[in-house]
Amino acid sequence: MRETAKYFNRQLSWLAFNRRVLNLCGEKSFPLLEKLRFLAIAANNLDEFFEIRVAGLEQQLESGVIEVDFDGMGPREQLHRISAITSAMISDTCSIWKDSLLPALKKEKIFHKVPRTCSAAEKEWLKEYFETRVLPALTPLAIDPAHPFPHLRNKGLYVLLSIAPENLPRARTSMAVVPVPPILPRIIRISEGVESDFKFFFLSDMLKFFAASLFPGYAVKNSAVFRITRNSDLYFDEEETENLLQTIENELHNRRKGAAVRLEIEKCVSDSQLRSLVAAIDVDPNFVFKIDSAPVNMNRVELLYDMVDRPDLKFPPFKPRIPPEFSRSSDIFETVRAKDRLLHHPYDSFEPVEDFISSAARDPNVLAIKMTLYRTGKNSPIVNSLMEAADNGKQVTVLVELKARFDEEKNIRWARELEEKGVHVVYGIVGLKTHCKTCLIVRNEGNVLRQYAHLGTGNYNSSTAKAYTDLSFFTARADITDEVARLFNTLTGKAVNPKFEKLEVAPFNFHSRFISLVEREAKFARAGKPARIIIKVNSVMEKSSIDALYEASKAGVKIDLFVRGICGLVPQVKGMSENITVRSIVGIYLEHSRIYYFENGGSPEIYAGSADIMTRNMFKRIECMFPIEDPDLRKRITGEIFPILEADNEFSSELHSNGAYYRKIETEKDAPFSAHRKFMEIAKEEEADERSFTVASGFEEGKSPYVKK
Repeated sequence: MRETAKYFNRQLSWLAFNRRVLNLCGEKSFPLLEKLRFLAIAANNLDEFFEIRVAGLEQQLESGVIEVDFDGMGPREQLHRISAITSAMISDTCSIWKDSLLPALKKEKIFHKVPRTCSAAEKEWLKEYFETRVLPALTPLAIDPAHPFPHLRNKGLYVLLSIAPENLPRARTSMAVVPVPPILPRIIRISEGVESDFKFFFLSDMLKFFAASLFPGYAVKNSAVFRITRNSDLYFDEEETENLLQTIENELHNRRKGAAVRLEIEKCVSDSQLRSLVAAIDVDPNFVFKIDSAPVNMNRVELLYDMVDRPDLKFPPFKPRIPPEFSRSSDIFETVRAKDRLLHHPYDSFEPVEDFISSAARDPNVLAIKMTLYRTGKNSPIVNSLMEAADNGKQVTVLVELKARFDEEKNIRWARELEEKGVHVVYGIVGLKTHCKTCLIVRNEGNVLRQYAHLGTGNYNSSTAKAYTDLSFFTARADITDEVARLFNTLTGKAVNPKFEKLEVAPFNFHSRFISLVEREAKFARAGKPARIIIKVNSVMEKSSIDALYEASKAGVKIDLFVRGICGLVPQVKGMSENITVRSIVGIYLEHSRIYYFENGGSPEIYAGSADIMTRNMFKRIECMFPIEDPDLRKRITGEIFPILEADNEFSSELHSNGAYYRKIETEKDAPFSAHRKFMEIAKEEEADERSFTVASGFEEGKSPYVKK
């Protein structure tokens, strides 16, 4: 970081986050297959980073429209730094695979095989498999004047070959490419040999081994597996689009043809082959990464996680609890009507959220369901319930965000299926992504139409609800549900400047409200009154918000930020941010909830919702932040969630003013404390009605948040 910089660079901060993910592969407490899974997650993260962020920087240079990041770094310098950091990260990834994970897998009788070192029996098995199940699907592509270089799809896997006639020793070599069909399994188990052993090989290695059979009369002089990453952002003018769904569908086809932004290729490639390939795909040589003794597509190693039936090499299964207020009641609307409710996923089950929708679909008293869908999983129970509700004659309105990045195709499919069932599907406000997680149910109760709302920090996705930490909030309070109804009317109709008092809704009032809340804390601090800010988010990158936090720090406000991912705020700088700490927890689960706490002179205000402190969240998306006002729910956040997060020293790292993250646990003698494990422990104890903890009051540093009775 530059000495004069007030902010961290977004791209470099993201790479630091992905480094923290990659570091989980070395966690001593993690089972072997979980380490493998995090290796794949880090690789997948890097794919998306290049497809969007690096592609955007290269586009700036190409177009000449230069945007300097608010840390003062231009695109050229950013690309230079990204190249160097990524090279180191890929080198470390290869080292983790070959020096750590492969030997550990071998000890567990899980063997990675390479065809040339297989036994005679194994080679015979491979040959039969190749000829019967692989060869018919292959299309070898020669490159010569009659066969121009083909277009290669985004993130497709290919084998690059250098071939020459067998009977002409001095003949010039020519280039050929063999696409690896995406429909074929990338990892294959060898069934030849001891059944208790698990022997696997990569499909790409098999193709290299048998490549000569694809070019009769030619010898293979060199072969290397490679993969191209392309610009995958979608570009279209929403205001000029008559049919948004059709336009996005067309753009998805273009995504496969975007400009090449990265080349990953095996280190064994010859220099001449590499030069020809780089020229053919027109990729920046600074973003050519050689892979040494590891699979080119590291994402695929996650397949082993499901292929290997070894529960002892995975995290013990965890069953989320269903809180008694939901499990003991047969009427979820009565439960919500009695009191605001809060769930903390994945420790609390996602089932009550699904039951909320399914109950509404079947309840004859429910007249209407309104809901936003940003990302949903396969065979979504919630989507099925919405279709059932429409079949049952209820008015169902669903706002599907077609522009949810990398989920566009899924969302188009959901939109069409919902429409076929009679659901009224809308796509939100032009120019804004609908990112809020909201559901409103209208129910006829005697002479009254009562509204029930679910508001969340995470998506309506039962799969990610098992891996992401999020909050779910249920309420029947009219002051909140009326505003949720106003939000839906804004999304489906037209409103110039909708007013919200309880909810903080971006882009209408969230940013201005956030700034005013931070400034209020600064005033209280200057007046000698209680002032404190605690924020848990995924990202902090909006400049005016960061500046407001700096001013609050100068005024003496103690500010604790839990920021999982990117952070542009520079903490612990004298005269600017000495009262601000930034922690990142990257561990068993993905921290995803957003919670905002303001001391307010002794009358705290707490909000949760879908918005991070990002320009896009504050100005370019529809976000919904909701107040937590019930005393019991507030106590759960201030007396349980925040203190446990603060006490984490196993997966927590603290951001320093030099841009580096340092783990909180300093020596092997320090007792590790994981927030994720603690929350699981509490959920199990509560499920068994055996919880026996007293919450320590306040947020005093150094004190354990829980004390055994």
